[in-house]
Amino acid sequence: MGTSTENAGPDAAHGPHAQGAADGPASPSADGAATAGHGAAPEGPRAAAIGPQPGPVDAPAAAAGPQAEAAGPQAEGAAVRSGRPGPPVALSPSRAGDFMQCPLLYRFRVIDKLPEKPSPAATRGTVVHAVLERLFDAPAAERTAGGARAMVAGEWEKLLAKRPELAELFADDPAGERLAGWLSDAEALVERWFTLEDPTRLEPAERELYVETVLESGLQLRGFIDRVDVAPTGEVRIVDYKTGKAPRPQFAEGALFQMKFYALVVWRLRGVVPRRLQLVYLGSGDIITYDPGESELLAVERKLLALWEAIQTATATGDWRPRPTKLCGWCDHQAHCPEFGGTPPVYPLEIRPADGA
Repeated sequence: MGTSTENAGPDAAHGPHAQGAADGPASPSADGAATAGHGAAPEGPRAAAIGPQPGPVDAPAAAAGPQAEAAGPQAEGAAVRSGRPGPPVALSPSRAGDFMQCPLLYRFRVIDKLPEKPSPAATRGTVVHAVLERLFDAPAAERTAGGARAMVAGEWEKLLAKRPELAELFADDPAGERLAGWLSDAEALVERWFTLEDPTRLEPAERELYVETVLESGLQLRGFIDRVDVAPTGEVRIVDYKTGKAPRPQFAEGALFQMKFYALVVWRLRGVVPRRLQLVYLGSGDIITYDPGESELLAVERKLLALWEAIQTATATGDWRPRPTKLCGWCDHQAHCPEFGGTPPVYPLEIRPADGA
């Protein structure tokens, strides 16, 4: 179906037919907003509205990595959440992206669960997402740019209280100058959103919505959707905020993969194909929209099944190969990667020889 990219004014997005901001493969320096999950546990009413709510054991944490939030790798099963080695049991957009980018990176995050350092950009993305989520708690008339900017420092303090280790980001900043600049950058991203959408004319059906479904094949899909808008006619729009810049057109398809993943999950849960997918790029002030069709979502489902089969084969055989790209320069796991002369940790799972070996 059609893809649209444009700079949007504040009246550009007020319903499933409206134009929105763009997202593509976030660059390694882009603020974290590229993956599912932003560090908040799903709340009952929100999670139940579209899909089954995960219980205390099933709720995945937030995603990590160059394009992700500051809260650590997104859980792919009970073993991941407990920190114990174990095979993957579900697939999220971020982890699917990891495997496509580099199978060994997927192993490090999901199987070995190697720690990753939080980055200022990813942490800023978490704070901005929190502001844009909680802004809608206020009555429409009170959703102002000034009020949203004022929320930034408070959301940073809340995040810091939950994750004290984030203080290390500014440990070498005793005067607080770097922190002040970082907060100012976050405020600017929040303020730019008001040039793209008008929150006084939006009443999201869901915010930070945890969705989960099991396909007929048995593959479990899960993730967090930033915002779901539902028109009076029942048409659904899925919105994702990106605090980085919009990608070049040739990379737009990679950016839309995450959104098509969410669209597939919502379709399987509600029986309705979302009318519009919308990526809002706060770093560049762009909006990308895409109107999916059933045939495209079926193609995404086939792709995910093929990915999952490859992941299961690698899990069983222990054959996780690196795939060198320009993104390797930002990887936290170079010390364990053969491409950089490193040695992966001892494989923690039982290895089953490949068929015919």
